[in-house]
Amino acid sequence: MQIAVIDGQGGGIGSALIAKIRSEFGNELDILALGTNALATAAMLKAGANQGATGENAIRVNAPKVAVIFGSLSIVISDALLGELTGVMANAIIESQAPKILLQPNRYNIHLAGCESQPLPYHIAAAIEQFKQLLGVLKHV
Repeated sequence: MQIAVIDGQGGGIGSALIAKIRSEFGNELDILALGTNALATAAMLKAGANQGATGENAIRVNAPKVAVIFGSLSIVISDALLGELTGVMANAIIESQAPKILLQPNRYNIHLAGCESQPLPYHIAAAIEQFKQLLGVLKHV
């Protein structure tokens, strides 16, 4: 199964997600790192992604092809990540049929009702638990 992790800027959230996915699932998943810039892609590759690609076209082409998309909520907001995430990228991610497991951002003055403001490791652990539940559903489809 191929999954995508999408991140920008320094790739810190994406790298942390990939490291946790690798620790939980080993090499049974093919992880595609999609960065809004080369630095983010490189960081995610170093964290254990199998492949990486950078930029608007890479996200537009690959978002519809993967089974699951991981990232911060910011990846579906045009002009997020200090403007690195374009409208084309956000639309490609939203329009993908892949389930999206998104972490709550601690930036951009976005407040999600019913979601706790917790440190990043808490949100990553919650994302992995959601993914495990999703895998159970996907295996029965």
